[in-house]
Parts: sequence; C-alpha cells; structure tokens
Amino acid sequence: MGTRRDLVVLVSDGVSDYSRKLLEADGFIVKHITLLANPNQVRPTRFWGVYTKLKIFNMTTYRKVVYLDADTVVVKSIEDLFNCGKFCANLKHSERMNSGVMVVEPSETLFKDMMNKVDSLPSYTGGDQGFLNSYYAEFANSRVYDPNKPLTPEPETQRLSTLYNADVGLYMLANKWMVDEKELRVIHYTLGPLKPWDWWTAWLVKPVAVWQDVRQNLEESLPGTGGGKNPRDQLVVKILFILPICMLLCGYYGSCFQTNKELLSMRTLCAFARQARYKYKSEEELPSYSTVGVASSSFGISNQKVSTGAHLKLPSYFGAIAVAVCFMCALISLAFAFLVIPRQVMPWTGLLLMFEWTFVTFFLLFGSYLRFVYKWGSFSANQAGYGSLDLSENHTGTGHQQNTSDCDTTSAFYWMGMATISTIAPLSPTVLGITAIFAKLGLMVAGGVVLASFMTYASEHLAMSAFVKGQRGRSKIPESSRSE
Repeated sequence: MGTRRDLVVLVSDGVSDYSRKLLEADGFIVKHITLLANPNQVRPTRFWGVYTKLKIFNMTTYRKVVYLDADTVVVKSIEDLFNCGKFCANLKHSERMNSGVMVVEPSETLFKDMMNKVDSLPSYTGGDQGFLNSYYAEFANSRVYDPNKPLTPEPETQRLSTLYNADVGLYMLANKWMVDEKELRVIHYTLGPLKPWDWWTAWLVKPVAVWQDVRQNLEESLPGTGGGKNPRDQLVVKILFILPICMLLCGYYGSCFQTNKELLSMRTLCAFARQARYKYKSEEELPSYSTVGVASSSFGISNQKVSTGAHLKLPSYFGAIAVAVCFMCALISLAFAFLVIPRQVMPWTGLLLMFEWTFVTFFLLFGSYLRFVYKWGSFSANQAGYGSLDLSENHTGTGHQQNTSDCDTTSAFYWMGMATISTIAPLSPTVLGITAIFAKLGLMVAGGVVLASFMTYASEHLAMSAFVKGQRGRSKIPESSRSE
C-alpha cells in the first residue's frame, strides 16, 4: 500500500460485517467506536454523527495521526505529514479550516477539554468542522507547513497547503487545478451529493476519473472484489440488465402497440422509409381538438364513407392531458431508474442501466396511457354510432393497409425521436470532449429543452393517433356483429 505505518479505520455500528472483513482483507486495522451525539439543534440531517470524528484526538496509542475523510483519495505519498506540527489542517472558504485532512497529536487531556466545550462553542456548519474552527480560533494565523523546512521546536498548529487537500470544487471553477497537478498529494471530493463512488458523478466531475482509476486497480482481497467490485452488486446488475427485456416481452401484448403487430412484419419494415417519405410530402394535418373527423384526418382514412356525417369531438384539454401524462411518466421513470440501480456500479454500467430502465419504464407507462386513449376512441366511436361506416373499399383494397402503415410509421418516428434525443442530450458533453461542469450542465439543459419540446409535440400526436386508431378499430366491426 506504499506505507509501513498502521492504516486504521474507525467504524460504527452502521458498517456491515462484510465491509469490515473487506477492510481487514485490504490490510486495514478496523476499530469499532461508538457515535458522539451532535449537540447542535440547527444542523443538516446528514451531520447527526459527525462529532464522532473528534475521537481521533483520543487515539493515544499513536504519537501522531494523519486523518483522511472517506471522500478523499491519496495520489502521492503523504509520509512527510508526520513531521507536521501538533495540529495541522488546510484553510478554505474564506479563512475557514477544513477538517477533511488533518494531522493530530492525540492527547487524552486535549480530548477531554474538547468534550467539555462541545456544548458551549458554536459551530458555523452545525458539525465538527465548525466546532474545530471555534476551538482553534487563531488557526488562520498559523504558518504554512513546508516539508523541506521543519520548524524547531514543533509548533502547536500549522497550515497545510492545497496540495494536501485539493478541493475538487476549486477545480470546477477554472476547469483545472490551481496548483501543480504533478505535486498533488490528496484530492478531496467536497461537492455535496456528488461523491466519487456514485456512478453518475463521473459524468459530471472530471477529477472523479482519478478515483475510478485507483478503484479499478485494486487487487482482489476477497472473492469477486478485484477492481473495486462488489459481488452482490454484480449479481444485481445482471438481473437489472435482463429484467427490462422480460418486462417488455411480458407487457407487449398489453401495451398500446398490441394493435400494431404489423410493424414487426418484414413487409412493413422494408416499406418504412418509403412510407415516411410519402407521409411528410402530404399536406394532411392532424385532427384538431374541436372535431376529429373520421372521414378526413392525417392518418389516411380520407377514402372512408361516412353515411351519418357525424364527427367525434375531443375535449379542449385533450392535448394538455397527454403532455402532462407524458412528463409525469418521464419523471417517474427517471426516479425509478435511480432507485433500482446500485449507486456504486461502474460509470458506464450505471449509465447503460439508466437508459435501459428509463426507456422501458417510460414505454410501459406511457404506452399504457395510449392504450387507454385507444379504448377511449373505440368507445367514443361506438357511442357516436359509427357502425354505419362503409368500409368495403378499405377492407378489400390497399387503402387500409397503407393507412395503418402510415399511422404506425408516424408513431414509430415519435418514439424513436424521443429515445434518440434523450440519449444524445446527456452524452453530448462527453462526445464533444467538454469537461467544464458549467458548460456540461448548459449543454445538458439545452438538450433537455429540445427533448421537452419534442416530447410535448410527440405526446399530443401519439395520443391523437391512438384515439383515431381506436375509432377506426371500432368502425371496422360490422354492424351486424355489434347488434348481436
């Protein structure tokens, strides 16, 4: 591991037995500790146990301790930190001390003094870092530690340079390290919820690649743990890759496309491009919200004869409902995908699973809504008395086949359009080689706006398509059959 010093991990009851065994197999000394309660009433929820960090000041079995937060990664030897003063840390955030990397000279007397002042000293963060800033009130005036110029006698406090606690947030501001990257010792991933072990962070924060490189080079200490893998997660990932396919197969006959099985025929697939070209050369328009005429619509049923002359009316809010349902299905699909995918899988694995689960869940949810609209159209046609439609021309000629294929081509275009844009939007920064987080987010937002616009347009047209197909499907039933 690059050092002969003890590597100690302090764990509480929340750490599983398997994790402890893995740490021990990796060469760490695992010590169980009880949690210290946070005395601050006003604090972030996640800070409820952070005062436990103060227990490093009571590790009196060691002369000096170099403490590292769990969201740090050592990229170069830090052995020289053991020559630092009795207490060393790095300044950030307008002369505020950061407790992510510290050098501590443990003392029982010091620890007891801290415990006596825990309830009285304020904490600007609501956690241990704010308390330590109050306890070491003059720390900002300390001299900077220089490993090449040791001080005698050893000072009480010393400041660490950014090399020993390189805040990844500072990298994101300029899209580069503000110090010599070759001399970096410790990288600290301080961007709130964007932690390096979460698969999605690698697609937003470039320095996470360093963490992932270290992870992938880890040797196997327990079966199946090589490259930082978790055997349980690997099994879950395999299930997650297969399950959506099974869901699609099982849900196919219940989806809104059950009526469009001809899409799978070789004849229709070969004619797909031709039908699309004819479709967009035509000047036909989609039915309006006020009236949907079965005798004239964009779905190619103009050669039908309506003996009753009746028209089916769509409510004015039909399109708004379709758009609202579409976006609701999209949000539910995204949330569900984030929920089922393990957080600590590899970045590419997480992204592929995200696409797969989001697409499949959205397809099933919105497809179910379109199936409902299809039945609505069928019911409306029946109520309006469309049984008198003369469909002899369509049943015997090529008109009906062309109309169905034309409608299916349009539906397929909308579905594939949404899938394509939703794939391009998050991947475009990576494809274009953009690494600045604000440029990445800006490009993703722009892609999201394009996707939202297309989804708005597509959801309305897919819903109207399903409604009209429901009318047409109902109208194909002979009048004699209905009366029976």
